[in-house]
Amino acid sequence: MACLLETPIRMSVLSEVTASSRHYVDRLFDPDPQKVLQGVIDMKNAVIGNNKQKANLIVLGAVPRLLYLLQQETSSTELKTECAVVLGSLAMGTENNVKSLLDCHIIPALLQGLLSLDLKFIEACLRCLRTIFTSPVTPEELLYTDATVIPHLMALLSKSRYTQEYICQIFSHCCKGPDHQTILFNHGAVQNIAHLLTSVSYKVRMQALKCFSVLAFENPQVSMTLVNVLVDGELLPQIFVKMLQRDKPIEMQLTSAKCLTYMCRAGAIRTDDNCIVLKTLPCLVRMCSKERLLEERVEGAETLAYLIEPDVELQRIASITDHLIAMLADYFKYPSSVSAITDIKRLDHDLKHAHELRQAAFKLYASLGANDEDIRKKIIETENMMDRIVTGLSESSVKVRLAAVRCLHSLSRSVQQLRTSFQDHAVWKPLMKVLQNAPDEILVVASSMLCNLLLEFSPSKEPILESGAVELLCGLTQSENPALRVNGIWALMNMAFQAEQKIKADILRSLSTEQLFRLLSDSDLNVLMKTLGLLRNLLSTRPHIDKIMSTHGKQIMQAVTLILEGEHNIEVKEQTLCILANIADGTTAKELIMTNDDILQKIKYYMGHSHVKLQLAAMFCISNLIWNEEEGSQERQDKLRDMGIVDILHKLSQSPDSNLCDKAKTALQQYLA
Repeated sequence: MACLLETPIRMSVLSEVTASSRHYVDRLFDPDPQKVLQGVIDMKNAVIGNNKQKANLIVLGAVPRLLYLLQQETSSTELKTECAVVLGSLAMGTENNVKSLLDCHIIPALLQGLLSLDLKFIEACLRCLRTIFTSPVTPEELLYTDATVIPHLMALLSKSRYTQEYICQIFSHCCKGPDHQTILFNHGAVQNIAHLLTSVSYKVRMQALKCFSVLAFENPQVSMTLVNVLVDGELLPQIFVKMLQRDKPIEMQLTSAKCLTYMCRAGAIRTDDNCIVLKTLPCLVRMCSKERLLEERVEGAETLAYLIEPDVELQRIASITDHLIAMLADYFKYPSSVSAITDIKRLDHDLKHAHELRQAAFKLYASLGANDEDIRKKIIETENMMDRIVTGLSESSVKVRLAAVRCLHSLSRSVQQLRTSFQDHAVWKPLMKVLQNAPDEILVVASSMLCNLLLEFSPSKEPILESGAVELLCGLTQSENPALRVNGIWALMNMAFQAEQKIKADILRSLSTEQLFRLLSDSDLNVLMKTLGLLRNLLSTRPHIDKIMSTHGKQIMQAVTLILEGEHNIEVKEQTLCILANIADGTTAKELIMTNDDILQKIKYYMGHSHVKLQLAAMFCISNLIWNEEEGSQERQDKLRDMGIVDILHKLSQSPDSNLCDKAKTALQQYLA
């Protein structure tokens, strides 16, 4: 029986709650404007810090009425302002609240409110807009729909410190990508925001700083402009340097370091500039210390990883600053049972976000080890490092897995480590597992790393082959993602280098000639180059050349002809001529060239080409065809002499290019022998 009574009790509680909220909504419809105003003020006081009350009022339809009152010309400015304040308070609740407000078209109503002449009302609208735009459920594009909005916001920047704070915050949250950067830049964001860096208000300075960090990110145009901006006689980079000094709040130090990092990466500040080497880099290393909060350590490590990623000298400096490599090892032990966190809320937060620390550490290790062999060695020798990376490959978080694969990829550039640590930890096993079923972004890095593990000196090559890598890589070559096609074919190219006939046959069978020729006509130049590289590696050593050409000769010669006739660059044609030179080195395969007058004419044409690389490649073909010690050489020499090849060789023996001249003389000696 108790079960039957439960439902009415719940319903009565629910109706009680909504009934207690209903009178707030009812008062919004009172004919007396004064009572409406008082109703809105009472509603404001009722919803502060009360998410349940906020949700009830939204369900009861308070939002459309508040928006109606906010837009009514007959409403007093005080009423409109109070409506904007309540709407802002409702937006501070849950993401569902924000969705409900967006469904009621709150943004156009608030943007319209900014045309008012009353500053208090404008500030209330901006505060509400700030809350809505900083919510993850709000599409940034809503700020850019009406072209008049951005210039109007720029004009409002001079009104008060509140308009400055809120507008800068809106800009920094809604500036996502180059299109938004360009719109803000073209409407004078740099000039309008620069002077705010010297505001008396810390919040204004901070929001202006955040604006510059998002404007400069991967944007050379903005970054080059920022370098030359003067504020009170000081250049912006100098102001940023002052803001990252140790006595400034951590948030300010970090954001200033980001601004200088982004300007450096965009090419506006040199990597050897003192403001980078002596100020920005040490500041970011400081942020990695275990004294800092979790989110500061994450942001510090990720920004530092981005700063040093392309520059070997910065990588070396960072690696010896404050024992950074050892300091990062602490990222994997946090929060530990002995962490000095007395705040339970903070501990709960950090436990939920500990994976972000691991991700940041992997990213920074990847950047540190990108070029220098000694740094890679130090990283790998850090306590349990390889085990940690291998564990990272199977974490539930996609971002951690991606960062772990990137780290491993960076370390796999070392011949030494491929032969030792990578073999000791059988890294190829978890990597093959990652490749079975992963999002494209992970597949791109993991397959790129597999290319390194398949180099001929890597001990992992054999077990990888035995674990079904050929089929997996051939599958990648059919991907719609060009980066995956490149990596798939690149790995196969490495696999085919100096490989046994069986492996080459497996590759050709799994790939299929149809797919091979699809790749040879791929629109992506990298795919084409790597496919030619694969063909070149397949067609090496005589027995292999003859075997492959006996089964696939017709199609390969067709493909070679098409490429040599097509509109391709020098490198592509050079690779193709090198493939022909390999075919010419075969015992029986060379007849496929000698019986193909079209191909012979093409080789002759490239011997006289204006580009030395192509002349040399064509020369290799001729040398292999006329070599004296081989059966049938006399007939081949005679045929080529009749074609005028000897005349061309005489001409080339006078070439100013010593390499070409030597090759021509060597070839002529075959005729004299």
